[in-house]
Amino acid sequence: GILQHPDGTVLKQLQPPPRGPREQEFYNKVYDSDCCDSILLELREHLPKYFGVWSPPTAPNDTYLKLEDVTRKFNKPCIMDVKIGQKSYDPYASAEKIQQQVSKYPLMEEIGFLVLGMRVYHVSSDSYETQNQHYGRSLTKETVKDGISKFFHSGYCLRKDVVAASIQKVEKILEWFEGQTQLNFYASSLLFVYEGSYQVTTVRLSDVTLAEKRGVSKGLLSGGDVLEYNNNIHVINSTENGKIEASVSKGLSKFYALHKKACSKRHHSQLSLKVENSEQDNVWKTSTCITQEHLNGNVLPQLEKVFYHMPAETKESANVEVRMIDFAHVFPSNTKDEGYIYGLKNLITVLQNILDN
Repeated sequence: GILQHPDGTVLKQLQPPPRGPREQEFYNKVYDSDCCDSILLELREHLPKYFGVWSPPTAPNDTYLKLEDVTRKFNKPCIMDVKIGQKSYDPYASAEKIQQQVSKYPLMEEIGFLVLGMRVYHVSSDSYETQNQHYGRSLTKETVKDGISKFFHSGYCLRKDVVAASIQKVEKILEWFEGQTQLNFYASSLLFVYEGSYQVTTVRLSDVTLAEKRGVSKGLLSGGDVLEYNNNIHVINSTENGKIEASVSKGLSKFYALHKKACSKRHHSQLSLKVENSEQDNVWKTSTCITQEHLNGNVLPQLEKVFYHMPAETKESANVEVRMIDFAHVFPSNTKDEGYIYGLKNLITVLQNILDN
């Protein structure tokens, strides 16, 4: 497994030969201080930073690759590992090894990628959902889109901002592969990481305000406010200003501030949402109406209709990392890496379908 060094880097134990030395040689070549190859210099942008090798004082014969911890800057990191390429075995693999790898996921050649695992933070329950490699291998051509979309769901809504930012990152990696004929990658992965926690957002529905209430205990609030429960939202009757306030669990998205506006003066029971990007000057509006009966029941599905249609200008704001990892099977080449390119294109198509739908 991956260990953590006290200085904030991560340590990946060198695998037995020839895999370990091959991966070390790859990192040494790409991060050589004298490197002036534009292809390799550009590749650095898509890898975790490499800080050489390290051995513990108590076991000097154990060698570890010292790498950047891509998750370090995140508060609640959501992580997904996706193996890319039509073949998960290298050109020097034995017939037995090939059969073993193919039998693990026969669809690899057709789909071009395999989800090795994911860990997703759910805002609604303040907990992580974890899926292992068996989950990824259970995905078919028909279910792979829904299977991957799980990674982008917060428990409240689909994080389309993260999907859009991920597509941009993968497209950059594809661009690099389209322009190089030096290296072919087998059994290598993309590591996706994004911030799962949200900042405070306020939602105003006419006289109804939905706001995050951090640290508020159940029962009586300060000033005599009483906390009640109404399906998925908590209704707080305010005695001070006469307004009804509701708390939507751990909050929504930092990209939004919603302000009140009536759909119709004639129909006071109908309310609409106007969504404003809280970090930029651009304003995005929607006329989605929520009836009073939804306020008395479950308002979350109605809110999700708004969050599923995210303003284009906020999509690039998502805090997302996509890095290439695992290089024990990288070989010199004089042709494009068509298998890896095929996998990247298919993955982009799936992500785009998630975004569009």
